[in-house]
Amino acid sequence: MDKLKSVLSGEEARKDDRTVLETVNEASTLSWTTRVKGFVACFVVGAACTVVGVCLLFLPRIGITLFIVFYTFGNLCALGSTMFLMGPLKQLKKMCDKTRALATAIMITCLVLTLCAAFWWKNFGLALLFCILQVLSFAWYSLSYIPFMREALMKILAVCMK
Repeated sequence: MDKLKSVLSGEEARKDDRTVLETVNEASTLSWTTRVKGFVACFVVGAACTVVGVCLLFLPRIGITLFIVFYTFGNLCALGSTMFLMGPLKQLKKMCDKTRALATAIMITCLVLTLCAAFWWKNFGLALLFCILQVLSFAWYSLSYIPFMREALMKILAVCMK
């Protein structure tokens, strides 16, 4: 009888919708220990891919291609690892903050251009240049999470340039 009542009142449809949303929410809601484990696992995979890529760099003919693939995948894993700590939506919002938007855009552009230079344009010198820009943009992006670190680094560089 309760089921018939809920169907006639429209509560059954709302319950199904809510259940889908709750299921999605439960799937994306992790405990703190699970988040830390996911962060560590993803970060370690990213670091391992970067190291393997550097080691493969010196193989004849295919070394640069393997380096580019592993290095770019390692950077993506390292970037994705922080999504475990904050959650994907919050991470994407933080990536688009006015203090990080330019660094994020340059970092993602360099990731894409690295792969384009390696596989589409077949210009490995350009691909290596984009790898270097990946490092610099990822570092600048990462420094934005440490309060006043970018300003301190800029002051240090200004003093060193004199």
